[in-house]
Amino acid sequence: MLLDLAARRRVLFLGGKGGVGKTSIASAVALSRARAGQRVLVVSTDPAHNLGHLWRRTVGDDIVRLDTAPGGGHLDGVEVDPERTTAAHLSAVRATLRRIVPEHLGGEVDRHLDLARDAPGMHEAAVLERVADLTEQGLAGYDLVVFDTAPSGHTARLLSLPETMGAWTDGLLRRRDRSERLGGAAQMLGGRGESEARRDAEIRSVLTRRRERFTLLREVLTDPGRCAFVVVLAAERLPVLESVELVEQLSTLQVPVGGLVVNKRSPADAGPLLAARHEAERAHLDALRERLGHLPLDEVPLLGDDLVGPDALDRLAGFL
Repeated sequence: MLLDLAARRRVLFLGGKGGVGKTSIASAVALSRARAGQRVLVVSTDPAHNLGHLWRRTVGDDIVRLDTAPGGGHLDGVEVDPERTTAAHLSAVRATLRRIVPEHLGGEVDRHLDLARDAPGMHEAAVLERVADLTEQGLAGYDLVVFDTAPSGHTARLLSLPETMGAWTDGLLRRRDRSERLGGAAQMLGGRGESEARRDAEIRSVLTRRRERFTLLREVLTDPGRCAFVVVLAAERLPVLESVELVEQLSTLQVPVGGLVVNKRSPADAGPLLAARHEAERAHLDALRERLGHLPLDEVPLLGDDLVGPDALDRLAGFL
């Protein structure tokens, strides 16, 4: 299911409960498409930063090459660092505000932004900006972008932000419209300088660019022809319950769900302990199918060796 889905989409999001193997599955499908000749980017927004460990190399906040395939395809990777992303986001905001506010308010700008660094939601907003940038960059320069997302609750909040922040930016633009109309009247009466008009134009440019970025992300997230979300889970009670809840949240957000991947499925013929686990997992999967039977499902067996490096990821892709 998953490899077929990846072949027909431009953007894939993989999410689910922490520890179920999202990074391995995301890397396996991304590598498979690169081996098929595509240009692929895999993006990890999970603060755990397992992508570099999986590929046995340093993967940071800048895009690096992970694999080059003989057929001309290649795989690049990046780990979104929330701290660095937030710092870069605030630095850009600081530079913009320093240009457009009166000089005597510079200290107030610095104080406000220093307080904002640890404000609730700041990291999520900054990561969303980076996701929007990487989506735009990915659509322009890659055939497929695969997002390995943070655990379920964070993912649902992250995916709900484009609409919220887009509406917030629209509100700011409407207020700028009113301000500019009043400013234009003041200028005709001689009470408004050219520098103020330039500041207003720059504010409008920044807000408009932000709105365009969020609009594109929202359009991609809700377009079943370009995007799909795949839920990765283990065949256990809590991951099954979280997965059902996540699919319901995604449906509410109009994000198309492409399927489910049940990872680390215990074998039935490898001793009594694993056989007993296999039976317990089957009961949980029956409950999953009862609630989400309309979605295609891949089962990936529990593998005996460490999933590290491209050879191991190739073997993993064989089960998708």
